[in-house]
Amino acid sequence: MSRRRVDSQGSLGPDDEVMPYSDDETDDELDPASDAETEAPPGAPHPPLEPKTSEASWKVKANDRAYHHLPEFQRKVFLCIKKSKYSGNAIKTYKYNVLTFLPLNLFEQFKRAANLYFLGLLILQVIPQISTLPWYTTLVPLVLVLSITAMKDLVDDLARHRMDKEINNRKCEVLLDGRFQESKWRHIQVGDVVRLKKNDFIPADILLLSSSNPNSLCYVETAELDGETNLKFKMGLRVTDERLQEESQLARFDALIECEEPNNRLDKFTGTMLWRRERYPLDLDNMLLRGCKIRNTDFCHGLVIFAGADTKIMRNGGKTRFKRTKIDELMNYMVYTIFVLLILVAAGLAIGHTFWYEEIGSKAWYLYDGKDEDASYRGFLSFWGYIIVLNTMVPISLYVSVEVIRLGQSKFINWDLQMYFPEKDTPAKARTTTLNEQLGQIEYIFSDKTGTLTQNIMAFKKCTISGQTYGDPTTAEGVSLDRGRPVDFSWNRYADRKFQFMDHSLVALIRSRKDKDALEFFKLLSLCHTVMVEQKEDDLVYQAASPDEGALVTAARNFGYVFLSRTQDTITIREMDQETTYEMLALLDFNSDRKRMSIILRAPDGRIRLYCKGADTVIYERLSPNSRHKQSTQDALDRFANETLRTLCLCYRDVSRDEYDAWARKHKDASVTMTDREAALDRVYEQIENNLMLLGATAIEDKLQDGVPETIAKLAKADIKIWVLTGDKKETAENIGFSCELLTDDMQIHYGEDINEKLTVRQANRRNEPLSSGRNRKKAPEPFFPQPGKNALIITGGWLNEILYEKKKKRRRLRLRRLGKRAPPNSPQDGQPQDDWEKEMRQIDFVDMACECEAVICCRVTPKQKANVVSLVKKYKKAVTLSIGDGANDVNMIKTADIGVGISGQEGMQAVMSSDYAFAQFRYLQRLLLVHGRWSYIRMCKFLRYFFYKNFAFTLVHFWYSFFSGYSSQVAYEDWFITIYNVLYSSLPVLLVGLLDQDVNDKLSLKFPKLYLPGQQGLLFNYKNFFISLFHGIFTSLIIFFIPYGAFLQTMGQDGEAPSDYQSFAVVTASSLVITVNLQISLDTSYWTFVNCFAVLGSIAIYFGIMFDIHSAGIHVIFPSIFTFTGAASNALRQPYLWLTIILTVGISLLPVICIQFLHKTIWPSVGDKVQRHRKKYEMEEEEKKKPPAFQRGQRSRRSAYAFSHSRGYADLISSGRSIRRRPAARGGPQDSIREVPHREAENI
Repeated sequence: MSRRRVDSQGSLGPDDEVMPYSDDETDDELDPASDAETEAPPGAPHPPLEPKTSEASWKVKANDRAYHHLPEFQRKVFLCIKKSKYSGNAIKTYKYNVLTFLPLNLFEQFKRAANLYFLGLLILQVIPQISTLPWYTTLVPLVLVLSITAMKDLVDDLARHRMDKEINNRKCEVLLDGRFQESKWRHIQVGDVVRLKKNDFIPADILLLSSSNPNSLCYVETAELDGETNLKFKMGLRVTDERLQEESQLARFDALIECEEPNNRLDKFTGTMLWRRERYPLDLDNMLLRGCKIRNTDFCHGLVIFAGADTKIMRNGGKTRFKRTKIDELMNYMVYTIFVLLILVAAGLAIGHTFWYEEIGSKAWYLYDGKDEDASYRGFLSFWGYIIVLNTMVPISLYVSVEVIRLGQSKFINWDLQMYFPEKDTPAKARTTTLNEQLGQIEYIFSDKTGTLTQNIMAFKKCTISGQTYGDPTTAEGVSLDRGRPVDFSWNRYADRKFQFMDHSLVALIRSRKDKDALEFFKLLSLCHTVMVEQKEDDLVYQAASPDEGALVTAARNFGYVFLSRTQDTITIREMDQETTYEMLALLDFNSDRKRMSIILRAPDGRIRLYCKGADTVIYERLSPNSRHKQSTQDALDRFANETLRTLCLCYRDVSRDEYDAWARKHKDASVTMTDREAALDRVYEQIENNLMLLGATAIEDKLQDGVPETIAKLAKADIKIWVLTGDKKETAENIGFSCELLTDDMQIHYGEDINEKLTVRQANRRNEPLSSGRNRKKAPEPFFPQPGKNALIITGGWLNEILYEKKKKRRRLRLRRLGKRAPPNSPQDGQPQDDWEKEMRQIDFVDMACECEAVICCRVTPKQKANVVSLVKKYKKAVTLSIGDGANDVNMIKTADIGVGISGQEGMQAVMSSDYAFAQFRYLQRLLLVHGRWSYIRMCKFLRYFFYKNFAFTLVHFWYSFFSGYSSQVAYEDWFITIYNVLYSSLPVLLVGLLDQDVNDKLSLKFPKLYLPGQQGLLFNYKNFFISLFHGIFTSLIIFFIPYGAFLQTMGQDGEAPSDYQSFAVVTASSLVITVNLQISLDTSYWTFVNCFAVLGSIAIYFGIMFDIHSAGIHVIFPSIFTFTGAASNALRQPYLWLTIILTVGISLLPVICIQFLHKTIWPSVGDKVQRHRKKYEMEEEEKKKPPAFQRGQRSRRSAYAFSHSRGYADLISSGRSIRRRPAARGGPQDSIREVPHREAENI
C-alpha cells in the first residue's frame, strides 16, 4: 500500500536537525535582533542599541576559596541566615538521620488518614466513660503497623545513606597550599584546581586546563550521562595547555571565569576566562562534566566551575516525585467512604440508644447503673462507644498487609530467571515495592531509542558495487544459498574476529583483484573518514567520530584495506599485502547540511583523486552524466531501505593538477575569512564535489536488541501504545521505527508541518465558534484522522515547541523585558495563544491527535521535552504511563512517568538509579507487564475485595446485635477474638492469595495479551466492586448473626439446659465467621498450592486452639480480669446442636456465592475464564508461529536514513595536526591486535 508522507524539511518551520532547548533557554540565548525587528512598527525611531551586557553572574576565581564567600555571593536561606550561593560538592539523597528518623517517620506515617484515625481511637479507648473495648485491641495492631512500615523506610534510607557516603568519600587530588593533596569529593569547592587520572570519575563540572596528551586533548566516556559507552574528546585552551603543565604553574593560576548560571543543558556551555588581562572564550568542548569517566588520558588538570547540586547531571535529574498507584488512591477514597459510613451508623445507633433509654432503660429498675445521666448524654457517649466497637470497618492491618504483598511481589520480580541477562550477569531489580500492581494498568510506554531499543552497535551488512549487490549468503562461485556460513577471514591477520559477512563471492572477488571498482570501493572506505588511530602496547586503537564510521573502516580492514596511521597531511593504509601512504591535500568534513564528506588525496604515482561518501539524496545530484549503474544502485538502495538498513553512497572523481591548484587557492581564502566562514567553505566545497563517478553503496544495520519487534507487537496486542522519545535525528529515528516494526508500510505518516496545519485549523475553527459554545459546551472532539487506516506521527523537538507555543512564550518574555512594557493583546491572526485556556486547548488537541495514532516518534527532543510529553499524556488522558531509558538524559522522563524503568548493564547507571524497575534488555518489558504486572494487579484487587468483605462481615454483626442489646455499645464477640481476628484468624490465606494467586500461568499470559485489558480499564477493583464487597459483607453478617440467634431463641441442650447464654452465642458466631471467611477465600483462589491449603485449614485450627486456651480455667486463674470467658468454648462446642448451627450458617453464607460464580463463568465468561477453561489444550499447543520478516518484496520502497554522524568529525583536529601522535615505528601483530573504540556517538545529544 502506498504511504503518503508529509515532509516538513523544505518548509519555513523549525530546523529538524537542531535540538531545541527553548524550555531551558535563558532569555539572552534567543536571537534578540529578529525580535527587535518584528516589534518595532514601521517608521518608528529605533531605540539606541546598547551593547549586550553579559548576564554571567556566575564568577569563579581559581585557587581562591575565600572569594566565593564574599557578601555579594551570599543568599538568604532562612530569616537572617545567609549562605554562599555556590554549592558544596557533597550530594544528599537520604531523608532521615539519627535524630530526625523517629519524629519525621512518625509524622509521615500519621499523614496517612487511617493511622491518624487509629491514634484518635486509642485516645478514646483510654477514656473510661466511653471505652467499650480494652486499649490493647487497638494499640497492638497500630504498633505492629507503624513498626513494620518504619523498619521498611529505615532499610531503604540506610541504602541511600550508603550510596551517598560511597560517592561523597571518593578520593581526588586537589591543589591546596601550593601542592596536590588527596581529598574527598565532599570537600571539593568551586574554584579548586584538581588532578584526575585515567579511569577516574569526574567529581564536578570542571574546566579542562591541561592534560598529558598533546594539545591538552582528553578522552571521556559519557555512559553515566547518555548511556553511550563510546568515547568523546575534550580539549583545553591553547594558552592553558602551554602555561599550566607544572604544579607550581597551576598553584599561581589566578584566572577569573565568568559564565552562565548552573542549568540542565548537557549540550551547551558559554563563558569567558579573564587571565593576565586577556579574555578567552569557553565552550562545552572545554568542559568535563560530572558523571563522565577519564579514558585514554594518563592525567589531566581542571578548575571546578559547578559543584554538587549545581552540576549539569544533578540539574537534569528533575524533581523526585512521590509515586502512588491508582489502587492506592482508590483505596484511600474507599477508606474515607468507610469513615462516613461508620459515623452514620454510629450516629444512628446513638440516636437509637437515646430513644431506647427514654422508653425502656430509664424505667427498668434492674438496669439502673447508679449514674444520673440524661438520655441525650448517654446517646452522646454511645456514639463514641460505637465508633470504638465498629472501628474494625476501617481495617488497620490493611496497609501493612498491602506492604507485605508488594514486598513479596517485588522479590518475585528480582528472582525471575527469565528476566536475568547472563551476558552481563544482570538480574531484574524492583527498586521500589509500592508500584507493582500499577504494572498491570499501563496504557502508554515512552521509550528512549539509543541503548534501549537498539544495542548502539553498527554492523556492515550489505553493499552494492557496480550494480551488483553483495551480502546475502552466497558461495565463492556466486551461487545463492538459503543458509550460509560466515566468511573465514583468517587469511587477513588484521581482521576483526567479531566481523561477520555471509557473502563468500565478494571476498573471492577482492582477493582475485580482477574488479577494479570493488578494490576502489574498499580503498575509499579505508581512506575517506575522520577516524583517528593511536598506538597502545602494540595495539592499534581506533577512535571513530561515529559508530557508522567505525563499522565502515572495520569492514574495509577485514576485506584487506587496513587503515594504519595518519599524520597531519598523510594517510597510510595496507592494500592487501602492500603498505601505501597517500598525501592528504584537503579534508571536506561532514555536517548536517552537506550530508556528505570528501577527501582529496595525491597517490604515490602523483594522481589526484577526490573520494566522497554521503546520503544518496545529495550524491545523486552531483553525479556525472557519464556515471554508470545509477538505476541498479538506486534499486539496491530501495531494497536496503525496505530492510531498514542505513545507507551511504560512495563515489570518486579524478582532479587535474591545474583544477586542484585553482580550487586550493579559493579554499585557502575561504578558510581564513572572519565572517560566515562555514558558508564560504560550503560554497567552495560545492565547486569540486561535482561530476562524481558512482562506485556503489553501503548498508549498515543499527542492531536492535534481541526481541524488540516481538515485544512491541505483543504490547500492542495488549492495547499498550508505545511512543519513542529520542535525541536522534529524524531519519535515524524513523529508520529504527521501521526496524522494530513500530512503523509499518500500511501506515500513513504525518510530520511536523502537517500536524501544525491540522492543529491550526482546529484552533481557527474554535475561535470562529460563538464564545459560549466554544468555551463552555463540552462535546466529544472530532477525530483528526476520520479516514480509515493506520496513522503514525513523527515530530521533531523544534516542531513540538512550535505546536505547543513553548518558543513563542520565551520570545514574548524577551520582548517584554527589552521594551519595558506590556505586550498588546494577541489578535486571532498572529498564531499566538490568546490566553492560557487557548494554550491548554492546543495541548489537548495535540495529545488527542497523537493518541489517535498507532505510533508516535518524537525526535531531536531535549530531556525536559521528554518529560513534558509524558506529563501532557498523564494530565489530559489520565492514563497510567511508563517510561524506559538507559541514560541521564532519560532521568527526567523516568521520574515524571507513573513508573520508570531503567536499562542496566555495562552502560550508565543514572537511569537505573532514578528508576522504579531495572533490567538489562528491552524484551524483558513484556514479561514485567504481561506477567508480573498483570498477576500483581489481579492479586491486589482480589486481596482488597476480600479484605473489605471479611471486615464488613466481622464488624456488622455488632450492628445487628445492637438491636437486641439496647444499642448499648455491647460487643458481640469476646475481646481477644476482636484483637486477633485480623492478625491470626483470617490474615494468612488472603495474604497468600495476594502473593501467589494466578488465573493462568506465565506462558499463557504472554500468549494471550488481551488478558491485560481488564487492568487498563480498572475492572477488577473500583467503587462497584467495593459496594459489592459491602453488600456481600452485610449479607454474611446477617446470616452469621440471625441463624445462631434463631437457634438460641428457644432451645434445649442435651443436658436439659438451654445453651442460650451470651458467651455461647459469641463462640458460635465467631466460629461461623472464621470458617465462612476462610472457605470464602478458598472459593476465590485460582491457583492452589500446599501452602494455600495449609493456610486455610491452619487458620481454622489456630482459631480453635487459641479459643480453647483463652477460655480455659488455667489462664483465668492467672489473669481473672482479662480472660473472662471461662469454659465457654468447651461448654458450647460439645453440643451437636450448635455444630449443626455452625454448619448451617456456613452453608447458607456460601451457597449464593457458589451459584453466582457458576452462572457468571458459564453464561458471561471473561477472556481469562475462557483461557482457563481450555488451559490444558493451550499448554499442549506449540508456540505461535513467528511473524514473517519485515522485508516483503513487491512493497513500495522507503528511503532509509543515511548512515552518518550528525555532528562534525575530526577534520579540524586532523588538519591542524594538534592531536596527531608520532607514527609508530613497527606495526602488525596478531589478528586481534586492532580493536575499534568508537569515539563520538552519532546520535549523542
